[in-house]
Amino acid sequence: MNYFDFLPESVAIDTIISEHEKLQKWINQDKKGFLRYRKPYQALSQFTADFVDCAADTVIIGDSNQLSPDEKLIVQGHLKSFIPWRKGPFSVFGNTVDAEWRSEKKWQRLAPILPDLRGKIIADIGCNNGYYMFRMAASEPKLVLGFEPSIQHYYCFKSLNAMAGCSNLDIDLLGIEHLNLFANCFDIVFLMGIIYHRPSPIGTLRDILSALIPGGSLILESQGIPGDEPYALFPDDTYAKVPGTYFVPTGKCLSNWMKKAGFKNIDFFCSHPMSADEQRQTEWMPFESYSDFIDQKDPQLTVEGYPAPCRIFLKGDKKE
Repeated sequence: MNYFDFLPESVAIDTIISEHEKLQKWINQDKKGFLRYRKPYQALSQFTADFVDCAADTVIIGDSNQLSPDEKLIVQGHLKSFIPWRKGPFSVFGNTVDAEWRSEKKWQRLAPILPDLRGKIIADIGCNNGYYMFRMAASEPKLVLGFEPSIQHYYCFKSLNAMAGCSNLDIDLLGIEHLNLFANCFDIVFLMGIIYHRPSPIGTLRDILSALIPGGSLILESQGIPGDEPYALFPDDTYAKVPGTYFVPTGKCLSNWMKKAGFKNIDFFCSHPMSADEQRQTEWMPFESYSDFIDQKDPQLTVEGYPAPCRIFLKGDKKE
């Protein structure tokens, strides 16, 4: 069964299927860049977990005792093909994946304000390896569809869910530019860690508004800068060594973007400074991380001299 079977009849299902088939034809080419992640996915798909727990901070897929020691090492080797792991933690047949981000901390901040997910159709835009999708699965949504154009992240999620078997989770190689195919489709949209990479953030928010059903909700999380004024930083080149960063807003600025895009009942419910306790180098992400992005003499600044980042959380609704 494909995710198309869960979508409301109001959306352009034939067009979505056509786009899906085009993307599948592209990714199924026998080229090194595709095989690098397709082969470990195919290998991991041979293992089916007898036990799955998505409700705890660590997403557990398979019990440690289900596989032999040799099989566990085989699984570990294939999982390491997806390094760097950005989101987690996961435990896969007893193999602990300690990702760069301690993503459970973000989920803990979201949990108190989340609408009821049971029976809902949800989009996670830029879902990465699907950590948050698995956490949503514990609340029994009808469907969580991950939009993820990265081949690495796409196959990482496909591997995890091939083992977990969560039938209400699916992923496609879709980007924000595909949201126009999903008019009045989703009860809830999650957009986390994405909007500062968009050259037209208000346009992005309007596209999301169009994809929500009347009364639907957006959960928005973003990198930002401290301050109470409605400002956004527009960096010269990189921000905290990250290219492709356009606007880094204050919470008030982000709230105003949502208002101008047409959202109602906007709730700026959380903001906190980033830290190396939450984003850091690990065995599963052995490259530069947060501490490398910050001025070593003044932790209030990035290496470029900009204000050091905080994380900002908002929720808004589409008019009923």
